[in-house]
Amino acid sequence: MDYQGKVAWITGASSGIGAALARELAARGASVVLSGRDEARLAEVAQACGGDTLILAFDVRDETALADATAKAIGWKGHVDIAFANAGISQRSRALKTAMQVYRDIIEVDLVAQIAFTQGLIGHMAERGSGALGFISSIAGKVGVPMRTAYSAAKFGLAGYADALRAELTVNGVSVHTIYPGSVATNVSRNALTAEGTARGRSDKAIDEGIPADEAARQMLDGIARGTREIIVAEGMELAMGEARRTPEALFDQVAGMVAKGYMDKLEQQ
Repeated sequence: MDYQGKVAWITGASSGIGAALARELAARGASVVLSGRDEARLAEVAQACGGDTLILAFDVRDETALADATAKAIGWKGHVDIAFANAGISQRSRALKTAMQVYRDIIEVDLVAQIAFTQGLIGHMAERGSGALGFISSIAGKVGVPMRTAYSAAKFGLAGYADALRAELTVNGVSVHTIYPGSVATNVSRNALTAEGTARGRSDKAIDEGIPADEAARQMLDGIARGTREIIVAEGMELAMGEARRTPEALFDQVAGMVAKGYMDKLEQQ
């Protein structure tokens, strides 16, 4: 994929991986739609992009605001070529101590809201016969990680949705890419929820010494450009963990082939 002239929409674009993706996409010639809750921080990212940007500030959990933003994003240039379901929040708490509301909150943001974001775009992309979807999961979405039971549940779920969606949309010319970052140097740990649902307020050594966000964004976009369906962005033990659970390419082809042979049509007729 050549990003020049493409329109890319990113949720969670005000910081971290989302902001890094925005800067890298702009550097590669894309027009970028920036979404998040904080309009002032989105404006700073837009300025750093130095290119053609549109700010759509809203809470991804607000489906009315999401529908309005989707119409504006498509209407800006007449189409959206690439969408990144990136908005999310992590966790640092033992399951034995974690309030059930923390599970609800993390799954609502990291999974349900990202599905809603995608569902609003797939009809547009399928009708055009082209498009790319990037889902920011996590190594914790490949291997369950301690202190992140809610986060792992949401990120595993996002990967499952992406895999099933890929099987359905390949015949429509829409590519689906699931991205599994390991430790990336962002505020993800500082913003993570505690057992009571408050922000943790401090970072982890592994995160602070992780892959720079700009480098992670370059690896992600390079992977999409190559057509890679599972993109693992990690180092050391985290990379080994991700690779140990990598889905065989032949399996992706097999499941997509079922759709091409009429599996969904047959199932609907039963």
